[in-house]
Amino acid sequence: VQLQACGGGLVQPGGSLRLSCAASGFTFSNYGMYWVRQAPGKELERLSSITGSGRNTYYADSVKGRFTISRDNAKNTLYLQMNSLKVDDTAVYSCAKALKRWTDSGLLGDLEKGQGTLVTVSS
Repeated sequence: VQLQACGGGLVQPGGSLRLSCAASGFTFSNYGMYWVRQAPGKELERLSSITGSGRNTYYADSVKGRFTISRDNAKNTLYLQMNSLKVDDTAVYSCAKALKRWTDSGLLGDLEKGQGTLVTVSS
């Protein structure tokens, strides 16, 4: 399994970024996918998830209304559109896959996390 996030960078408060995650080594459409982040000195935070079909999505309160998760199963790629970014959104963002196929666990469930990308929100 390989999960490689990209698209991070430096953005001003109020700005936007779109993260992508290229997945390989498993049947992408069979698995729920997640975006998580970890800020310096803080615990891992689960931000959003999407079921294998893309039909159901879930968001943490901290990002609801600002972030949008999506997936393209034909391209084996997961996305996170981030708008209205805040300084507190600064973190390493990673994508993760559910350990079990065909599950819909909301933001819960056991995950396998990939490589992250750094997002810095600063003026």
